[in-house]
Amino acid sequence: MQWWEPVLAVAGGLVLLYVLMLLALWGYARRHPDTVGMRDALRLLPDLLRLLRRLAADPELLVRTRLLPLLLLIYLASPIDVVPDFVPVLGYADDVMVAAWLLRAMVRSAGPEPLRRHWPGTEAGLNAVERLAGVSQDQRRRR
Repeated sequence: MQWWEPVLAVAGGLVLLYVLMLLALWGYARRHPDTVGMRDALRLLPDLLRLLRRLAADPELLVRTRLLPLLLLIYLASPIDVVPDFVPVLGYADDVMVAAWLLRAMVRSAGPEPLRRHWPGTEAGLNAVERLAGVSQDQRRRR
């Protein structure tokens, strides 16, 4: 295995995750134009990466919560996947699913307060991440 293959796999997984999230947000924005704009959607991936880094560095969170981003990076860099990465489109689908699952697990484990405290983006982006992570309406109203 070449040194650049894991780097390419991680980059490809992040790009595919970004595109899929943009498509999902585009569909949601079309149905609810007052909630999420395209500008917020384009900022979502960089904001999510900063959020994961900040949550992983927060000493107030449980160690298992802080290890989830590391597990995600290990999985994305691993040459062993459920569907091999060389399969067009489907090769990165398992990476996207694992990334979404770990993001949801991390936000649910950390709770809504650290999510809001560390969120670097806009309010609309935070609302979208809370919905994706399964933060309940009651928890969102407490803000």
